[in-house]
Amino acid sequence: MAVSDECKLKFLELKAKRNYRFIVFKIDESIQQVKVEKLGSPEETYDDFSNSLPDNECRYAVFDFDFTTNENVQKSKIFFIAWAPDTSRVRSKMLYASSKDRFKRELDGIQVELQATDPRLNVKIHV
Repeated sequence: MAVSDECKLKFLELKAKRNYRFIVFKIDESIQQVKVEKLGSPEETYDDFSNSLPDNECRYAVFDFDFTTNENVQKSKIFFIAWAPDTSRVRSKMLYASSKDRFKRELDGIQVELQATDPRLNVKIHV
């Protein structure tokens, strides 16, 4: 599975410049390539992100999660999310599952990986 240069570039912008809150990626099956589907601005929230995930199709995504530690220190972690809702096609789930590790290797700086099937995922980090 090929990865478009735009995927790598936009991820670097999220990681280094914090230009985006999240990025949603889609596999274009016609050309066997992962492409950027949606860029979330820094002002967007987790709800905006979860609303951008389709109900019945798989996706990859990265989300820049800001939080405060128990010591009152501001931190952030970059989450990689493999989105595979129960209602998506079996073939699509297999394609995304088999391409995930290859795609993740292209995104240097992922700190947490999640497999998600429900957009109402309640994320809590314990540092």
